[in-house]
Amino acid sequence: MNKNPAVIAQIGNTPLIEVTRLDTGLCQLFLKLESQNPGGSIKDRVGLAMIEAAERDGRLQPGGTVIEATAGNTGLGLALVARAKGYRVVLVVPDKMSTEKVLQLKALGAEVYLTRSDVGKGHPEYYQDYAARLCKEIPGSFYTDQFNNPANMMAHYSSTAPEIWAQTGHQLDAIVCGVGSGGTIGGLTRFFREMNIPVEFVLADPKGSILTEYVEHGTVNDCSGSWAVEGIGEDFIPSIADFSMCKKAYSIDDEESFRTARELLSAEGILAGSSTGTLLASALRYCREQTTPKRVVSFVCDTGTRYLSKVYNDNWMIDQGLLKRESFGDLRDIIGRRYADGGVVSVAPTDNLMTTFNRMRGAEISQMPVILDGRIVGIIDESDILMKITGNRSEFQQTVEHTMTTRIETLAPNTSLETLRDILNRGLTAIIADQDKFYGLITRFDLLNHLRRTLP
Repeated sequence: MNKNPAVIAQIGNTPLIEVTRLDTGLCQLFLKLESQNPGGSIKDRVGLAMIEAAERDGRLQPGGTVIEATAGNTGLGLALVARAKGYRVVLVVPDKMSTEKVLQLKALGAEVYLTRSDVGKGHPEYYQDYAARLCKEIPGSFYTDQFNNPANMMAHYSSTAPEIWAQTGHQLDAIVCGVGSGGTIGGLTRFFREMNIPVEFVLADPKGSILTEYVEHGTVNDCSGSWAVEGIGEDFIPSIADFSMCKKAYSIDDEESFRTARELLSAEGILAGSSTGTLLASALRYCREQTTPKRVVSFVCDTGTRYLSKVYNDNWMIDQGLLKRESFGDLRDIIGRRYADGGVVSVAPTDNLMTTFNRMRGAEISQMPVILDGRIVGIIDESDILMKITGNRSEFQQTVEHTMTTRIETLAPNTSLETLRDILNRGLTAIIADQDKFYGLITRFDLLNHLRRTLP
């Protein structure tokens, strides 16, 4: 197999573009489009550097196995490079990672182990400890250990940093970056310190991470929070991170991060991931606070195509409490998918069973409301369809009105929570409607999600 596949040569030398349609105050803000790497993220640089360093010093032999604990992007970079070079790839991924990332990892040929994202270092299910354990169990394996691997930092020292310096025409005042493994800030800091260039580093940190407190006060909090942003923020200080030139930090909550990522797409046409939202929100705050013009660089860490089911999915955002919608103070607030918002997958009485089945399959649901003129007139589920299909494909052409269940029990929006619980405890889905209008369905998951977000 070719040891130097052509795709590897396309890693790095990513574009640097100016933000022109967002308020940057007196400053010029530039974004380095790491999403343009062949694997779609800044971690392609890291994957290439760590594998080639291990090949040079003999830690990775032909036919060997590459193992890593990753939030997704390092795994994608490693899978891209290692699979192209003929290695087996085993990755341990926290279960909060987007479906798109996991599917892409598997498509590249990686073996993916999902583990808990709600536990810390020292727990056997913590993703780094899990990966280290697998490395001991699998013969001929190499644990890349991005959090402690100096090749991670050197990837940015030798490529990312000099590219930025050249692309800015040697006119640069500040860099805004996040910290996951610490390689980016470690490599950039080393480069600019050795070049004796007084660049100010600004930390963009998810709310809940301990790194902001470390930068601002020099203390390490033993208790971290949780956050939905992927790939940055930590509950420990990565060994390869270097905060010596970082004097400013911003703690950005999930709602602002996700909203800012969406604003970047609508304003600048750049589809980016959740961590880019954190970086951009921090960069915009920094720029707007300046009283003199500065030239500032930040990153589009990865492409947003792997977050379509999260950042750019209104339903997911609503479920997480990250996207506000109208509140009514009744059962309509518990409905996960409101009919008026276009969130309900439904059929009409005159639709055929093939249409119904295709919609169920596409939405991964087993039942649907039947709607006529904005009112619910029935419910149809997979068992109703199955009873009608006895042995002839043409039976799929039968209409919904002859198959659906019309004896339905509805709840008015002002019905009590106790009555709702009674319906759900009977194994039914609650139908919220009045005489003239259908509002939506409430499942047990919807109620649990509502309680998760509202209980003290």
